[in-house]
Amino acid sequence: MAKPRSKGHRKVKKVMGEYKRGTLRSSSGGKVRKRKQAVAIALSEARQAGARIPRRRRRTSRAR
Repeated sequence: MAKPRSKGHRKVKKVMGEYKRGTLRSSSGGKVRKRKQAVAIALSEARQAGARIPRRRRRTSRAR
């Protein structure tokens, strides 16, 4: 039996669909043209909706 989709997955799918159709807008009102920006918006909205999506890990620089 298929596993039900999480809240985060549904939100990301919805926002990326908007991006694909060309209807996704940024907070300033401009049309989103970059895929990376669309993903960032999708994850941000999913977090606001209560989805448990971890923050992006920072790369640590090693002292040599």
